[in-house]
Amino acid sequence: MDFDHLTQVMRRLALEAGDRIMAVYDGPAFEVKAKSDASPVTEADEAADAIISAGLRAAFPDVALITEEQADSHALTASTFLIVDPLDGTKEFVQRRGDFTVNIAYVEAGVPLRGVVYAPAKGRLFYTQADGRAVEERGPFDKAHPGPLVALCVASPDNEALMVVASKSHRDAATDAYIAAYKVKDMTSAGSSLKFCLVATGEADLYPRLGRTMEWDTAAGDAVLRGAGGHVVRFDDHKVLTYGKPGWDNPFFIAHAPGVQLHKQGASI
Repeated sequence: MDFDHLTQVMRRLALEAGDRIMAVYDGPAFEVKAKSDASPVTEADEAADAIISAGLRAAFPDVALITEEQADSHALTASTFLIVDPLDGTKEFVQRRGDFTVNIAYVEAGVPLRGVVYAPAKGRLFYTQADGRAVEERGPFDKAHPGPLVALCVASPDNEALMVVASKSHRDAATDAYIAAYKVKDMTSAGSSLKFCLVATGEADLYPRLGRTMEWDTAAGDAVLRGAGGHVVRFDDHKVLTYGKPGWDNPFFIAHAPGVQLHKQGASI
């Protein structure tokens, strides 16, 4: 894989998709449909998916493409692939709360090596560079030429005063019980894959997810966090989260900065 080319293409497509999403977001009322799993989908999801899929297939025709909005792709099996969630956080989008993202990632041998997470309503753009290191680009964004870049690095956590981020739309009692095992200085809520990025920037130390997610929900944010020195591990055994799993489902997981003393189901390890 030519990682320079990959970075340029993923960044450009995320920005183009973001423009289309915001045209719907800032426009008049839009229709919200229900998919077979009862999750919402809008014309913004579908338009963004069309832009990204066409661009990736043109640039990388020999790489498998998995995308949330194309059910046929879910039947594919691969260990090296591109994976897309064109609008992660549709519930946040529908409620016009701003915490939604465009996610594009490249996975090789089950590892999310490169990714881009773009939050168009918040004006935040995170991605891995060709060398794998994660950055946040400052806007305004030019599709052809990257602007000022800030290198991302996870925080050095204080286990006596952790910063925790949790899901805005999927918070539950089990998550609260797990978080209660830690000494928490402050806790914030965020939607979509922004939670990974807040750990990558050092704005949070720990993000536990005790709920169903799919690989397209997490791969891009996982890549950005890894590129900033962070880890994403399974909740049950703390082994590294891998990709290309049957059905594209994730187990429960924990995203964290190194140095966080992880607990397992409320007990110290």
